Amino acid sequence: MDEGLWVYLAASPLSWLSVTLFVWIIALKIARALPANPLVNPVLLSVVTIACLLSVFHIRYQTYFAGAQFIHFLLGPATVALGIPLYEKLHLVRANLIPMVVALFAGSLTAVTSTIYLGRFFGFDQTVIASLAPKSVTAAVAMAISSGLHGDPALTAAVVIMAGITGAVVVTPLMNAMKIRDYSARGFAVGLASHGIGTARAYSVDPVAGLFSGLAMGLNALVTSLIVHLFL
Repeated sequence: MDEGLWVYLAASPLSWLSVTLFVWIIALKIARALPANPLVNPVLLSVVTIACLLSVFHIRYQTYFAGAQFIHFLLGPATVALGIPLYEKLHLVRANLIPMVVALFAGSLTAVTSTIYLGRFFGFDQTVIASLAPKSVTAAVAMAISSGLHGDPALTAAVVIMAGITGAVVVTPLMNAMKIRDYSARGFAVGLASHGIGTARAYSVDPVAGLFSGLAMGLNALVTSLIVHLFL
């Protein structure tokens, strides 16, 4: 390929949007071919592949995000769409209302306070702590919380993705090891800790787990936004 043409394509935002979609399709095919392996997570594969491409071709993240921001925008509608299965299974949610409320506040408090106090213990400055505190909330909300606390939204986004991937990878073997068979409990736990990425994994395992994971993700975004401001 002509070098000048490649330089043009590499700097074009739409080129990186196309690359992102292509990488995701390939990663999804690999994940479906190996459904029993939690390490073969399509988000993890996509993130690692895109990061390697940006590094190898010396592409600035801002250039990449200029094209990929359309995918980022779709996080909002995708989160709202989780209300459809919630409406369809409302009776199941009502039956588990009290355990969910207890788990919600326990999980939110643990996620926020552990991050804040560990950050202070290791001597992180306030900007870094504010960026890390909302790590268990879906990216769009976490970045808004971080910005409001004078944190670094870019750092927040990176940590949120790491938390989501980690949760999606470990949730199934961890729950199996703990002998937790109730899919509503499994889903709610991963939704609290790993937001949208964990919810996608939960839906791939069981529809009930996905429903409760999506519910936990939405409620945790609300509760965490209040808790973080109390402790910071």
